[in-house]
Amino acid sequence: MTAEITSPDASRSLLTAAAGGVISGILTPLLPALLDHILGVPGQLRISLIAVPFAVLVFVLVRRFSANPLWAAMLAAIITMIAFVCAVNAAIFIEAQTAGTATPMRYLLAGLTGGLVGAAVMALGIAVLPAGPRVAAAWWPMLTTGAFAGTLLALDNALGLDRTSFLYPVWQAAVSVRLVMILRRI
Repeated sequence: MTAEITSPDASRSLLTAAAGGVISGILTPLLPALLDHILGVPGQLRISLIAVPFAVLVFVLVRRFSANPLWAAMLAAIITMIAFVCAVNAAIFIEAQTAGTATPMRYLLAGLTGGLVGAAVMALGIAVLPAGPRVAAAWWPMLTTGAFAGTLLALDNALGLDRTSFLYPVWQAAVSVRLVMILRRI
């Protein structure tokens, strides 16, 4: 396994996935301003549309690094958008439940929960695709990476970042690298 990861093709694949994650993570926080100009977009649909850059990246990764058919890669992109909505709602819920605690701790817990929920929903959805790995242990690295990268929400809040973010580029790059590693195992 180590020899496979350190091979030039594997390293290039992982760097490409990470670069795609950084780019989609930079675009993600810019979309709310664009969506504000579209009237009548309901809240949950609006949140899912914010996930389009990362969903496109997941589509490309699933298509390129797995034996899934085109429809399965499209389904993986839709699952990613659903996972984003679940992650945002989980983070909002935890942040509301921890009212009264210190703000950094609230956002740390909210980010941890949101990152874990987003990665878990993606893992569950992609695992049921025709060529998705069905072994739970294969997904643990992606879940832990998603959870720990989600804690960057506290940093974003502390720095008052609205149109930029540390959370999205790091989380999306890390999770996309883990996804490629999982899909290449098959």
